[in-house]
Amino acid sequence: MTGGDMADGSLAGGDARDRRVLAVRCPAWHPPSLLARQAGQAAALAAPGAGPAAGACPGAPGAGPGARAFEQVVSVVQEFCPRIELLRPGLCAFGVRGPAKYFGGEAELARKVAAAVTRLGYDCGVGVADGMFAALLASRDSVRSAPPSSAQPNSIPGSTPPEVRIVPPGGTPAFLAPRAVTVLGEPDLADLLIRLGIRTLGEFAAVPAAEAGNRFGARGLLAHRLARGLDPRPLATRPPAADLAVQIEFDPPVEQSERAVFAAKSIASQMHAQLAAGGLACVRVQIQVICDNGEEITRLWRHDGLLSELAVAERVRWQLDGWRPGRGPGEHDEGVAAGGISLLRLVPDQLVADQGRQLGLWGDAVVSDKVARAAVRVQAMLGHDAVTQPALAGGRSPADQAVFIPFGDTEESAARPPRPADRPWPGRIPPPAPATVYPVPRQARVTDDSGSLVEVTGRGQLSGEPTRLSVAGGPPLAVTAWTGPWPVTERWWDPEHACRKARFQLVTVDGGAWLAVVQDGRWLIEASYD
Repeated sequence: MTGGDMADGSLAGGDARDRRVLAVRCPAWHPPSLLARQAGQAAALAAPGAGPAAGACPGAPGAGPGARAFEQVVSVVQEFCPRIELLRPGLCAFGVRGPAKYFGGEAELARKVAAAVTRLGYDCGVGVADGMFAALLASRDSVRSAPPSSAQPNSIPGSTPPEVRIVPPGGTPAFLAPRAVTVLGEPDLADLLIRLGIRTLGEFAAVPAAEAGNRFGARGLLAHRLARGLDPRPLATRPPAADLAVQIEFDPPVEQSERAVFAAKSIASQMHAQLAAGGLACVRVQIQVICDNGEEITRLWRHDGLLSELAVAERVRWQLDGWRPGRGPGEHDEGVAAGGISLLRLVPDQLVADQGRQLGLWGDAVVSDKVARAAVRVQAMLGHDAVTQPALAGGRSPADQAVFIPFGDTEESAARPPRPADRPWPGRIPPPAPATVYPVPRQARVTDDSGSLVEVTGRGQLSGEPTRLSVAGGPPLAVTAWTGPWPVTERWWDPEHACRKARFQLVTVDGGAWLAVVQDGRWLIEASYD
């Protein structure tokens, strides 16, 4: 491949040929990994003795490999184009104009990339289309069209290269038109569009751009461009004359990645201030990390929602996770390289005109910024997992439906819990949700008129009507109203962790409302209502 062809691998081209993008998607990565650990802990608390996997749905994937393992995939893909973009661990892309010339066309290039990744032992999907958005959807189609490796006798994950999905040049609008508006990644906007009778991208693209901007605002206009098959934001027409790169030197070199991430947040703020002064914003940043022993790693990271300070810091963490030596779960971060980091540089690589942002009427955005800065400082001192925020997950019990992820993880990561909330969950507690969920269910005793413990048969029949409830050894209270049982059989396909339980809602004479569960003859209080 010639030097000119290498340069053509960039995604920042001008004509239609430069917009051709190849995306590689590896479904093994399921960010963030902390979700899987805490989801397992929540399930174990909700069902004592059922094991960490209790409560999971059939076929739900576990936590995938970390960013460190994805570095293998990045290195393999770089053999086809040295200038690739990383969106997150498990997802990368590059412009195909130059590489396709060298490797015999887009289809041959895509097949070679897919075969190279599968040889590492990872399933993947490869898609080619006009623009990043369509290429990502094409790669997802490629993953879904490939038969699972487990369905083939004597096969291992990644043993069979997938069928690549190639959208012909100029065919992106037709490729996008039948897709649901939910693929835009804007749940609130998608819900509004559906209520307005706009259900597909083709219907949304038919709305005039000016009306879309007036009705749905800046985020709606960005989504409208995606629906039309355009780039989310037009590139800045001319590169700025000033050097907008920022860097920080560490003397002595830092041995812990958390300190480097905290420094990245600081210089990212400086970079954003320089861009804002020129009316610009960054959607792609180049992160360069140099060790005092001369080792260097450079990666391009993209985020079409604009790279905020926290987003830049998170990508620095992902890059260091892929570089540093292995460590076990829960171990302290002992260092990123033998000699430590001596230089960290951020280079804004792709710029767009800054559309600004609307601050809250009562200054809520300012308060959120202060909270974010404080949280990042604590993470720098105590580690990335020290400050967490709640995220919605799927499950049948209230404890299963809330997990905690590290503060600052991107929305797309938080939207991919190990148990997706939008899946069907038979036996799920109906709304309204309880106000208080106990991390450890409280012991309880529910009796009938004769004072005997109420039991539930395998057919869901009660031995007696609940009349008294005692919580955590307290005095028994009269039950004034109750409903249930809602029987649930979890992990029936796993004899070791299978369990059966039944839930009730109980109201006591003092006005308390409780969510109770009976399992193996034991009554527990999982949550309470206000």
